[in-house]
Amino acid sequence: MMSDDNLKYLRKKDWQDVNVKKQLSEGSILNGWLISLMKLFSYQTSTNPNSTRERDKRSQCTAPVVERILRANDREFNEQFQYADNYIRTSKYDLITFVPLNLLEQFQRPANFYFLILMLLQLIPWISSIAWYSTAIPLFVVLTFSAAKDAYDDIERHRSDNQVNNRISQVVRNGQLIKEKWMDVKVGDVIRMENDQFVAADLLLLSTSEPHGLCYIETSELDGETNLKVRQALPETFVMGDKLLQISEFKGQIHCEMPNNKLSQFEGMLHYDGNVLLLDNKKTLLRGCVLRNTRWCYGVVIFA
Repeated sequence: MMSDDNLKYLRKKDWQDVNVKKQLSEGSILNGWLISLMKLFSYQTSTNPNSTRERDKRSQCTAPVVERILRANDREFNEQFQYADNYIRTSKYDLITFVPLNLLEQFQRPANFYFLILMLLQLIPWISSIAWYSTAIPLFVVLTFSAAKDAYDDIERHRSDNQVNNRISQVVRNGQLIKEKWMDVKVGDVIRMENDQFVAADLLLLSTSEPHGLCYIETSELDGETNLKVRQALPETFVMGDKLLQISEFKGQIHCEMPNNKLSQFEGMLHYDGNVLLLDNKKTLLRGCVLRNTRWCYGVVIFA
């Protein structure tokens, strides 16, 4: 028989063991909750757009910067970069590629492809008893009419391209104005624009006939807006005015962003006469806009 003291001791020990087990179980549950919360937090952080933007910013900061370098009035320097010329082509075909490309395009349409397969199957006697030409003739008629329409549209595009590429621009060279076709204008050339003329290429504005180097352009061909927009030349280049000899000796070097589809954004720098001048879209004229209310202006081609 156990004494009362021994019974009390055993009961006390059992109670302590129970408390310890309870604390351990509560601790494991708490640890499980903490682990779940940490996983949830890490998931929210990984899917949080703010954290994504921060990672994008860091990646942008560490990514190599690609820039475009050109020098005004120096074709030899600019040719080493093999920039694109100013020739445009919106047509899809030529005399050699019209038939194969047009047929390939037409047979990508499900209906035409279906009738082509049907005609091929009808060529096998033990598959079909229907004459193959019963499908071939209607298919041929459809393909012919579609090809004729595509040919007409492409001829019109060729005419439009030739009209634009053969427009005449005035390029400054050796202190003189030389007439050149738009398709022959190169990056780095300085060209003269006159009132109501289309801009031949994307230009950095150098000087204008208006006070403070201002000029006005209409961009309805680009963005549909008919209101005039103001552009302003840098004071350091505006002083050249209409002096052809001084303009032809201008050797400013431009560092700017690569060509893109942003009409209202441009970043770059002009290294000229020992100074570094910042450039933005207010200093540029884009190809396709029209010079308005300005007698003349000069600009260097940055994108052809």
